[in-house]
Amino acid sequence: MQKVIKLSADVPCIIFKHSPRCDLSHLALLRLAENWDFKPEELEVYTLDVIAQKDLSQLVADTFDVYHESPQLILIRNGECTYEAAHLEITITDLKDNLDSPGLFQ
Repeated sequence: MQKVIKLSADVPCIIFKHSPRCDLSHLALLRLAENWDFKPEELEVYTLDVIAQKDLSQLVADTFDVYHESPQLILIRNGECTYEAAHLEITITDLKDNLDSPGLFQ
């Protein structure tokens, strides 16, 4: 977790929490993938399997003060969650809007 916090001072970090057993998680991931046009240096992306990594998933929720959901996209900047979305609210458009508006929590 400290790695993400430290790195987020230099590059925005995304944590995508998902369940491999959930159709909604799969749909959210597909929607992101089909519109993904970020360069590797623009974002650091972490995926988290909420079933296999249950303790880590809860640590993420506690550390960044977000309610645990799956699927969930969490944007970390300067060690803090600046945006989070869950389920079908996860969109590239909203992610880009929040990357362009640092410090706004929506």
